[in-house]
Amino acid sequence: MKLYLLLFFIVTGLSLTSCGEKEIDPESLIAQGGKKYGGEFKFMSTEKISSLLPTSAADHYTSRIVAQIYEPLLRLDPETMTVVPSVAESFIVSSDATIYTLKIRKGILFHNDACFDENNHELTAHDVKFSLELACSGLKENRVSYLLTNRIKGAEEFAKKSTKSLPSSGVSGIVVVDDYTIQITLKNSFAGFESILSHASLGIFPKEAYDKYGAKIGDHAVGTGPFALESMSNDKIVLKRNNNYWRSDELGNKLPFLSNVIMTYTDNKRGELLAFRKANVDLVLEIPVEEIEHIFGSLEEAQQGKNIKHKVESAASMKMGYVAMKLSSREFKDVRVRKAFNIAINRDEIVDNWLEGEGSAANNGFVPNMINYPHEKVIGHKFNVGEAKRLMTQAGYPNGSNFPAMDFYVNAVDGSLTHKLCQGVAQQLKDNINVTLNIKLCTIEERQEAVNSGVAKIWRAGWIADYPDAENFLALFYGGNIASSTGMLNRFKYQNDAYDAIYENALTESNPEKRTALLVKCDQMVINDAILMPMITDDHIVMVNARVRGFKANSMESLNLTEIFIKEPKK
Repeated sequence: MKLYLLLFFIVTGLSLTSCGEKEIDPESLIAQGGKKYGGEFKFMSTEKISSLLPTSAADHYTSRIVAQIYEPLLRLDPETMTVVPSVAESFIVSSDATIYTLKIRKGILFHNDACFDENNHELTAHDVKFSLELACSGLKENRVSYLLTNRIKGAEEFAKKSTKSLPSSGVSGIVVVDDYTIQITLKNSFAGFESILSHASLGIFPKEAYDKYGAKIGDHAVGTGPFALESMSNDKIVLKRNNNYWRSDELGNKLPFLSNVIMTYTDNKRGELLAFRKANVDLVLEIPVEEIEHIFGSLEEAQQGKNIKHKVESAASMKMGYVAMKLSSREFKDVRVRKAFNIAINRDEIVDNWLEGEGSAANNGFVPNMINYPHEKVIGHKFNVGEAKRLMTQAGYPNGSNFPAMDFYVNAVDGSLTHKLCQGVAQQLKDNINVTLNIKLCTIEERQEAVNSGVAKIWRAGWIADYPDAENFLALFYGGNIASSTGMLNRFKYQNDAYDAIYENALTESNPEKRTALLVKCDQMVINDAILMPMITDDHIVMVNARVRGFKANSMESLNLTEIFIKEPKK
């Protein structure tokens, strides 16, 4: 047996709240090390959040809030991207790497809620089993089945039986050994399974809440995380401090420090920047270069000390922004058209001129630059207008004639970097191969409805790593994911037996070098078949009010608010 003992107190300190402990007023607490309790952290989202059920969190806008309320079995350290303990304090992996036995930490309490008969309800292995089984189900509220269904023994059969309700038989590969031990059996070994168990959408929640609230479960978040749901409306989401939270920092300070987290909505980037300048929000997650002046103000204002004190945090992002095409459509089923679209685009020019240097052109494969993955070995699309025109002529569209104008679905707000990126794409396609794309700004839900209904033939999308592994990006093109009930993976309906065979070999390959080589082959096939248009990778750059201490940007573009605190800078 291979033993992984994850000693959490070494990483973050350990503080368990006894079941009889009264809730604490954070304003009355004294923190060590110059830190401070209390205060509000405020930020904005460009996308409305409709459900706070973890398994519904299929986009990073929702995940950022869900991650504050719920906790998965394991978590990724936001700075090192290594797996550290969370709900599970340790785990053992069998010699064939197919059986995971996880010890659940004792003393973790759910947020107090009317679904329980008593306060201070403790999390157990039974809650873990229920949460993981819901994430394996075929229910419409589960949008992340791709994380587990193809990996856990018996999960595929369970998904087919659970399209309307959860069968009592459960998933055969998820077994409660005792109240504090859960065992998960995989169909095949998978090198990244520990990272999967850290996904925010696999946060643990109680069956009692699901039974009580039913279809309204998305409005009644009950987790064990550092913050609990106080209110949720069309205008904002307010979280309050979980005074019974079990973690402490390295100095022994009970976490979290903040009293509240408040997220409001915006449909205008300039409005968000002005809100930051007025200190109405503490964070801006996407900063258009040309709008910086609206944050800093004029030189005269700066000299008068009127501009807000701030700091900029950045981290290389594991994110790929791309343009997708409906492969089954009359226009895009021809690989010559797809290749023409790809090589008619000068990605470097779009970054330099439209984005004013923000981001990096995706000139290699679909997998972005990440540790232990040689993305430079993948030969990407080369800008060549002459060849693009030749391919369009061969496909029956000389100089773009007979090629219909199309709505280009872009989930972004007016003036955002994403909007500008797509404006650049549309302009170059018009200039270089005489194709007209009409940008249609929309929400994620509106875009997805257009994709699912078949109305959308071309749309903008992005993929941020669920876990730091190239396999997570290449799963989007695996034929076995076409029938996924979530619709999250292989929306392109790409079917290639050769690709599937290489990808499946990579899943079970235990040698890291051989596994990486197989994934590189898959990445090259994505480019060769021009399944989509990889456009841009970027740094995750955020601007934070200087009063917010301890905030760090990370490559997963998540928000780690557990240890940040508010302390006004000296004037």
